[in-house]
Amino acid sequence: MTSTAKLLDFYYKDLSDTLERLETQRRGILRKLRNILIALAAVVVLVFIVARILTPRPEAFVVAAAFVALAVGGFVYRQLSETYRLNFKRDVIHPLIRAVSPSLRYDPEGKIPQELFEYAGLFDDDIDRYEGNDFVEGIVEGTSLAFSDVYARRRDTDDKGRETWTTIFRGLFIVADANKHFSGRTVVLPDRAEKLLGSYLGNMLQASNFTRDSLIKMDDPAFEKVFAVYGNDSIETHYLLSHSMMQRLLDLRNSVGEDVYVAFKGDKIFIAVAYDKDLFEPSLFESLFSMRQAMEFIGTLKQAVGIVEELRLNEKLWSKP
Repeated sequence: MTSTAKLLDFYYKDLSDTLERLETQRRGILRKLRNILIALAAVVVLVFIVARILTPRPEAFVVAAAFVALAVGGFVYRQLSETYRLNFKRDVIHPLIRAVSPSLRYDPEGKIPQELFEYAGLFDDDIDRYEGNDFVEGIVEGTSLAFSDVYARRRDTDDKGRETWTTIFRGLFIVADANKHFSGRTVVLPDRAEKLLGSYLGNMLQASNFTRDSLIKMDDPAFEKVFAVYGNDSIETHYLLSHSMMQRLLDLRNSVGEDVYVAFKGDKIFIAVAYDKDLFEPSLFESLFSMRQAMEFIGTLKQAVGIVEELRLNEKLWSKP
């Protein structure tokens, strides 16, 4: 895979004219937003002055005006930032992805299909709202790969009819060719029970998870502290999760610094990495020439594509029958 140094060189040199154009657009949007906010603030002040003259209790009018001003400001911000966002993804992220590998195809509005997300079996909840973007697919190091942002939520209603939304998963979702058809199911989940309750109680709670297949104990203490493994074929699970694969999953968890979920099913490996932000969203309030922002875009991209190398999927650990 292309090195970070080469991608930075591509970003700052090959895309310099594009960055200058988008930077001009970004600063122009900020000026417009500033002027609009000043105008809206002036309207709220004017409403306060007029209301104070007309009524002894102007607070309600001021609050209403402030709410309207916030709504208008939010709408204008979304409209202006959306144009900038789409231009950035088309003119910066797309060529940057191609620089990583010409085989990769990028669709900023696409996502991993919900059916494939549910098929992986990593999350038990029924999904009421499924969203995503920044879809990438292609061949990396001889392995078919696809990934995107995914945001899956569940709707709950209490006995008074009040509605709340619960996040099932938000982050990076990856589908890779496993080069083998698995006869059973194996899922590797973050081990929160053992972390919170200790080894004994945590294992009891894991084993009583009736929404999952059987809990399968692994013989790697370091792995067991971080992950819980469930499957319906213990022999295949132990075959898949060799000592080298368990170490690679631990290395992956340590490198991303977030919760990692893995499923082996059908002829695919599914990997979910929890994030609380979208993959390639530019900030209106930070220069595109900022090294921090450049490294964030490049680091996220290399992290997503690099999982193939991290797990050595290109070595074809399993051969298809």
